[in-house]
Amino acid sequence: MVDRPQSPSPVRQKQRVQRQISESSMVAEESVPIPPDVAHLIKLRAKELKIRLEDRCWAAEVVNDFRENLLKFLKSSSDQPLFQSAEFLTTGSYFEKVKIHSPDEFDMMLKLQVPCRLNTTRLDAGLFYRIDLVRPTRSPIKDFLLDNDLTLSSSKILTEMFRLVRKFLKTYRVPDARCRWEVNKKKPNSPAVTLSLCRRELKGEELISVDVVPALEVQSWPPAVRNGPDVDKWLGKKLRQEIRGLPCYFVPKKQKGRNLSEDAKESWRISFSHIEKKIIMSHGNKKTCCESKGAKCCRKPCLMLLKSLIEALKQRFPKDLQDLCSYHGKTAFLHTLSARFDDSSWAPQQLPACFLHLIEALQDHARYGLLPHFFVPECNLFATPLFPRKALLFLVNALEEQKKEGLPLLKHPAPLPPLKPTTVGAEIEELIGTSGTSHPSFSFKALKLFMLFALAVFISFIFFTRLG
Repeated sequence: MVDRPQSPSPVRQKQRVQRQISESSMVAEESVPIPPDVAHLIKLRAKELKIRLEDRCWAAEVVNDFRENLLKFLKSSSDQPLFQSAEFLTTGSYFEKVKIHSPDEFDMMLKLQVPCRLNTTRLDAGLFYRIDLVRPTRSPIKDFLLDNDLTLSSSKILTEMFRLVRKFLKTYRVPDARCRWEVNKKKPNSPAVTLSLCRRELKGEELISVDVVPALEVQSWPPAVRNGPDVDKWLGKKLRQEIRGLPCYFVPKKQKGRNLSEDAKESWRISFSHIEKKIIMSHGNKKTCCESKGAKCCRKPCLMLLKSLIEALKQRFPKDLQDLCSYHGKTAFLHTLSARFDDSSWAPQQLPACFLHLIEALQDHARYGLLPHFFVPECNLFATPLFPRKALLFLVNALEEQKKEGLPLLKHPAPLPPLKPTTVGAEIEELIGTSGTSHPSFSFKALKLFMLFALAVFISFIFFTRLG
């Protein structure tokens, strides 16, 4: 009897495909010349994606005031002690300085204090978990346990977060009296309380969206992710050890699908957004990369361009690419940085080539149907249950079409209006001191009539004065 060779393990298969993706994109980069008009478009668009300073300052003032006052409210609130010790962590693209177009989306992770020792039970490849206390407790977390007095309920935490935010907004006033905060309806499978900053006029046009996400801080990483991300060649072993020494966070998000188990209905998803921020902020192979006196690189502009292209693709093909999101692009970006780690490969003058290389990498991930989560490698973000094969093929073809036609979806769109409200009615409303109250009857037409009336009175006064 002849022994058959053993088939490679799933991990080895994934590693082989990852090498193929890296090698094929490198060959594509070296073999395809870049037309001058495409190179010019990429460089121009990278400059245009930067946020206007005026918009950044106004958004920061409004969002920081909201965050600081919400935290004061939670710390002084006596009806829910668990939230009294909460602290905010700033995460997401704005704080990573890769936000594009406008500062209109913010993510805030609200860190909640929990007992030091917890048991985490993996429910899938390593993204979703059931979280249990080691033993029953009398601490404030007891109000958010299931009937067994050990399992932490994600739904109870999120429901309480909604209640507290709504209570806070009853007395809170936005620094800009022309705007107000509104709590959005809860989205299925979302771990966040989403709020919209809206104008008091113009039918409540949304200016800024904020996600407040409650999160449990856990010091010990689960076994599935304990090795940490593969950044040794890119960022160094020292930074990898530093990353592994940081806590991880769990947010109240349940798994997708029907007929979920009881554990899945109360599941928590592991989050590494704070570490993603750290990695992107210290992104160079050399520590001085992009510092004031150090050499610059084009890594962040490449990510911003990819986010812009993904956004445009989703707007152009909303049904075919409904499963595509910016996190797929960010994950492909992190894998590319880990494989193509030398700073000289990302010199600013190489921006067009680097961006096309990044598109090719995302295209290859979609072609092979393999995009491992950067921190949970056993979790494939392009697995069929998460991203249908038909949609992956559509994405491959859409990216190929963009490359052949000179990136038409990247071309300059209509200029965005200023984020800060500047309408005449709003300015007058602010001047007359409405203190946050709305006057729908005070419109621009009414102002014109008032000015015409005042002019008529003035002319009549002059006329009768001269007659006298």
